[in-house]
Order: sequence, then C-alpha cells, then structure tokens
Amino acid sequence: MIPRAVIPRIAIGAVVALTTLAGAGVAVAASPGGEPCMPDSAARPTCISGSLADGTPYAFAVPADWNGAVVVALDYADGGDSEPLTERLLADGVARGGTTRTVTGWHIRDAIDNQAEALARFEQAYGPARRAIASGSSMGGFVSAGAAQLHPDVFDAAVPFCGGLGGSVGQWNQKLDTVFVLERLVAPGQPVIDIPADVPGAQQAWIDALTRAQQTPEGRARVALAAAIGQVPAWGTNPDGSPTPLPDRRDATALQEGAYLALAGGSLPYIGQAMSSRGRLTEVAGGNPSWNTGVDYAAQLRAADPALLRAVHALYDTAGLDLRADLDALAAEPRIAADQAAVERFAQGLVFDGDLRIPVLTVSGTGDQISTVAQQQAYGETVRRAGKNALLRQTYVESVGHCTFSPAEQQAALRVIVERLDTGGWPATDERAMNTRARELGTDTDPRYLRFTPPAFNRPYPG
Repeated sequence: MIPRAVIPRIAIGAVVALTTLAGAGVAVAASPGGEPCMPDSAARPTCISGSLADGTPYAFAVPADWNGAVVVALDYADGGDSEPLTERLLADGVARGGTTRTVTGWHIRDAIDNQAEALARFEQAYGPARRAIASGSSMGGFVSAGAAQLHPDVFDAAVPFCGGLGGSVGQWNQKLDTVFVLERLVAPGQPVIDIPADVPGAQQAWIDALTRAQQTPEGRARVALAAAIGQVPAWGTNPDGSPTPLPDRRDATALQEGAYLALAGGSLPYIGQAMSSRGRLTEVAGGNPSWNTGVDYAAQLRAADPALLRAVHALYDTAGLDLRADLDALAAEPRIAADQAAVERFAQGLVFDGDLRIPVLTVSGTGDQISTVAQQQAYGETVRRAGKNALLRQTYVESVGHCTFSPAEQQAALRVIVERLDTGGWPATDERAMNTRARELGTDTDPRYLRFTPPAFNRPYPG
C-alpha cells in the first residue's frame, strides 16, 4: 500500500505550468505528453496509459479545453473510453480515467491506493488537477468511497455509484444470510461458504434449484422469505437482462416474482455473484470472514420491507405452510462461524468509519440486487455518528438491476459535486433538482431520481 505522504496533491514531476485556476471554466494547457485519441470525440482529447507499480493498467482521456477537473475510477482502463459518460464529461471539460481490477480483485485496500497512484501518474503528465474526484460504480463505488476515507489529502471529493457501502464485512454477512436461508429451506446441499472450484457449475446448480422452487407454491413462499431476510429487492430483470416493471407493492405474486428474478434472473443474478465473489474474497481473507452465529432471522424478517413482509405472509398462507415452523427450523439450524483472523484481514479492505473530510455524494438504485440499497443506510448512519453529515448527500434512482443509471443521471451527480467544490456549499440534491439537471443535460429517457429512505441495514459491522 502507498502511504499518503508519498502522494501529495502538489505536482509530482509536473511537466506543465497551469494558468490561473480560480474559476470553474478555466481551461488548462494540456501536456504534450498525451497522445491524440478518440478521433470521433468533439472534445479532441489526448490520452495517456501505462501500468502502476503492481502492474495494474491505468488510462486517462483529457479534453483539449481541460478545466482542471479529473474523475478517477476503478474499471475505467477496461473500456471506459467508449462509455457515453466519458464523452459527456470530456464535453464538460472534465478529464476521466482510472485503473482496472485485474490485479487487485478483492484486495480492496490495494485498489483504493491504486486510485491515488493513478492520479499521481496523471498529474505527472498534465500537471496538478484543480479538482480530483474519485468516482466509480459497483466495486468502483466502494473503492471511491474508500478513497474518500483513506486519501482525503489526494482527492477533493467522491461520487460512489452503486457501491456496497455496508463495508466489506457487513455486506458479505448480509449475503450469507440470504444464501443460508435459501440452502436450508429451498436448495439443500448447495454451497454457501465453501465454493467449489467449478464456480460456473455451482452457479448453474443454484439457479436450477431456484428455478425448480419457483414452480411450486411452497418454493415461491420460501424464496420470498429468504429475499426478505436478506434485504434483496423485490424487483428483478428478465432472463435476457431487460428490465421489468416496478411491481405493485400490494401484489404478493408480483413482489415474489421480482425477488426471484433478483436472485436468479438477468445477466448478473444475486446467487451467481454470491458464488463467484465468495470464493475469491475467502482466498483474499485467508479464511471465512462471514458468520451468522447469534443472528435472529425471525427478527430480521420482522424488520424487512413491509410490502415484502406482507407478501411472505400471504404466500405462506397460499402454500399452506407454517411460517413460524420455518423460522423455528432456521433458529435450530447449526450456524456458520467466521475465522476471526480472516474477519480482521477482510475488514482492512474496508470498514467505513464515517469520518469524512471531503464531500461525498452517493447514488444508489432502489432495485439493485448486488449492492443492496439498505447498505446506504449503514453508510449514512456511520457518517451521522461521526458528526460529518454536512459533507454527505445521498441520492436514489428508481432503477432495477446493478448500476443501471443513465449517462445523464451520472453526469448530473458529477456536476453537483463539482459545483459543491467550486462554491463551498451543496446545491439542491432533492429528486426534483436532480431530475431537472439530468433533463437539461439531454437524455432519451426520463430521469428517475426519487425521494427514498432506505431500510435499516440488518448486518452492520461493527454492530
């Protein structure tokens, strides 16, 4: 890992001098070190690329009229130059770039430090950035929130999109709950913690088991129970990955179907990611970092989304099942204990402490089956307890699937954070203001920001 002192926010071997940077729209002379790239871009960018000390690729695109702001993201160097958001930012005069996860994987702390090192490489080529913003999606959202916590002397702000902000330990305890309940009540014998080497085979076996369960009233009721306990959204995507309509919260059948699709449908089903990532993170932690010892699943069900909780009761009645008997059976099941040393290693990669020193704006989808929206409550509560509410704004988009924001919705959020940095005060971030911004930026679809209060995250760590 890279100590903060190694990467100060002054130019490190800067090759150009900057013009005055007081205004938001001031153009900065581009370094001759960048090569012309993206020939179809009206922003006439130059690009740099290379490898960090650990071999991780990095890349940046810088518009000809660069205004001194740069957005740094995990995964940019793996196709980010072709994303619509990149062209939008370049048109705004903002540089965009970052790294990949190909080397670090679930070594989250290393991925966080790599964002700082990538920024240093960028500034070596183009001079010091006026505004350096950490912003990525999915694991990149987690990493950008981590950069705000660990490198506030390097980055000026962060915009985590769809990040699992319950922290490394908390979010995977939540996933353990879901998979444990499913295995005990729906798919006995399927892997929960010990993932076999044949991960695709394990994923398919799980999906086959859930598909069979979905064919019976008993199976449907128990799938809904597991989703409610694990705070999985009752809204999923079709097998081909296309979105489904938001279920009517009074329709138990539609809510159950949504929960099933979140677990087993679409191109990135919850259960598939639970298998593939569980094996990799266990290897990184050097043991099992998740547990459900002492967890009361009846209590978690009582605290579940009220609409899905009502659906569970209705589905159990339809199936002629005794919900209390299933909850008692779960309570009697042998639990899974964690390897404490593995917990401590996994926690390093990262547990959020809430002690913000730079502004953070989060953007989360209400129907995200991977980065469940309840995790945003845990992050917000941690910041509140640290007394740093003034540095945090949290926004929500009514979208289904993992990280399915429109480019305009993303650009609107990044414009907000630039304005926050330029003025020293937060502009409006309510749903009306965010949707107005997105519409003004041009979009083929209606922006979907909404007023939303996430449920309390059921597996905070530390509790």
